[in-house]
Amino acid sequence: QVQLVESGGGLVQPGGSLRLSCAASESSLSMYTMNWYRQAPGKQRELVASISSGGSTYYLPSVLGRFTISRDNAKNMVFLQIDSLKFEDSAVYYCKIDGRNYWGQGTQVTVSS
Repeated sequence: QVQLVESGGGLVQPGGSLRLSCAASESSLSMYTMNWYRQAPGKQRELVASISSGGSTYYLPSVLGRFTISRDNAKNMVFLQIDSLKFEDSAVYYCKIDGRNYWGQGTQVTVSS
């Protein structure tokens, strides 16, 4: 079973920034599209960003321009840079390997004034 460990979340004020990290045990991570999801209390889980093996990216329209997904295949890691945080960004953030049903514990992002 693939192990996924998310980190980097925290409590920040509106307008602040965070950099989330995802470490994967999968040694062939470079072959897969990687995704970041988030789930807020009382809300459905939603895909916020993806990055393909070739580096192509996708962003949820509401986060476009504020979120940046990247990857370091040599380290088997994926990152999500979040800037200009808004209250509605508060959620537990998860990374996921495309086509695989493996989830880590997630990392909590809380935006509060």
